[in-house]
Amino acid sequence: MNKEKIKTILYWVTTVLVAANYAFAAYAYTVQGPEVVEGMSKLGYPLYFVTLLGVWKLLGAIAISIPKFPLLKEWAYAGMFFNLTAASISTGISGFETVHIVMPLVGLVLVGLSWALRPESRRLPGVWSLS
Repeated sequence: MNKEKIKTILYWVTTVLVAANYAFAAYAYTVQGPEVVEGMSKLGYPLYFVTLLGVWKLLGAIAISIPKFPLLKEWAYAGMFFNLTAASISTGISGFETVHIVMPLVGLVLVGLSWALRPESRRLPGVWSLS
């Protein structure tokens, strides 16, 4: 298998995992599932923020999944970066178990790989990527 084919497969695997994770989280957040509400309450965030995050997560999942719109994808990946780093820091500062600090960072690695491995048609001209 050639390098380009491996890169494409890795891109799609990571992108599907990220998009599925964000779509599932969007559902859990917008219906304000009990675990989400409990977690956000422990973090001290208001419940309306849960709905906002849910909508943004769904839009992010859609943005990285659809073809074209490279600028929109850059914004979606940036939002995911902010979301996941903030989640890790917030849970760490709030004294959550280590797993709740580490899991957003695992998601961040997948987001980073999806971003870096995206094909030319999904990139802004001149933006760095793994080649």
